[in-house]
Amino acid sequence: MNCRTHKLGAHSNVCEDCGSSSIAYNSCRDRHCPLCQSFKREKWRIDRNAELLNVHYFHVVFTIPEELHELFLHNQSMLYTLLMKSSAKTLLELAQNKRYLGADLGLTAVLHTWGQTLSYHPHVHFIVPGGGLCPESGLFKTSRKNFLIPVKVLSNVFRAIFLKALKELALSDELYTNLNAIEFKDLINQLYGKAFVVYAKENFDSPGHVINYLCQYTHRVAISNHRLLSADDNRVVFSYKDYRDQGRKKTMSLSTTEFLRRFAMHILPAGFSKVRYYGFLANCNKKTKLAKCQTLLRIIPSKKSLDYTAVEFIKRFMDKNAFKCSQCKVALNLALVAHSNVALDSS
Repeated sequence: MNCRTHKLGAHSNVCEDCGSSSIAYNSCRDRHCPLCQSFKREKWRIDRNAELLNVHYFHVVFTIPEELHELFLHNQSMLYTLLMKSSAKTLLELAQNKRYLGADLGLTAVLHTWGQTLSYHPHVHFIVPGGGLCPESGLFKTSRKNFLIPVKVLSNVFRAIFLKALKELALSDELYTNLNAIEFKDLINQLYGKAFVVYAKENFDSPGHVINYLCQYTHRVAISNHRLLSADDNRVVFSYKDYRDQGRKKTMSLSTTEFLRRFAMHILPAGFSKVRYYGFLANCNKKTKLAKCQTLLRIIPSKKSLDYTAVEFIKRFMDKNAFKCSQCKVALNLALVAHSNVALDSS
């Protein structure tokens, strides 16, 4: 609420040519603020583009049954981590099976917890390159273009891995639940009979589209400002897409209390990492296995965000006129801009 207001302070940009000045209020830089993610999002996009391979990509989504939602809400950090690790383990283990691919994959995972109406819906998006390093030959093995692993197999293996780990957490008393031992056992037995929904979306037109698509999830909050239509002390009205009705755009009106309750469900625990990397894309493998994949595929990696200064980065990838006077259009003195403590994240 205080973002870009006088409560967080401000800085003044003064043009040395025409003398005009402008006041810019500082941003809050909170990752749940819809205004403060553009700079970080663009840095992430450029860094991931440097890691792309010239192969087709798959988009795989893992979700959990509704019966687990309450348990997740009371154990968010622990169970979000379990969801991400279990789904990644499912993909990595099945891809190593020669029946499907027989290679080590690289995975980019993004946790997503909301639906269009701010309902609670934890699921994980994976972007998966169509191929990996073969442990036997050391070569890059490409998968079929329209097939990676059968969805039904993914669902069954994911359910088994996740529920086994969930039971181990319960036995270690690390899990907070209001269920007694018998009720928890009944819940697990019930879940073994339910399908854990996993689906794979269509391939992307090009590797570049992979990152552009995923950027929609990496630095987004539960609702963006453009969807808010009106608000007062009593009600909030916002737009949403109803995917059960062919994606038609509709409006929803909620009491302010209910709107805030729904939004608060999607505020992540402090320090929780919602974007994670596995396989040859894991941080410990990027200089070795990912580099080997790029060498085998004859890829010359593009520059990363650290190869640019903040000013160069903003001017090249975000706003060419960011450091020009709005009156005379002359470039501002960059030394003066830097001295005035510009919040680069708020560009």
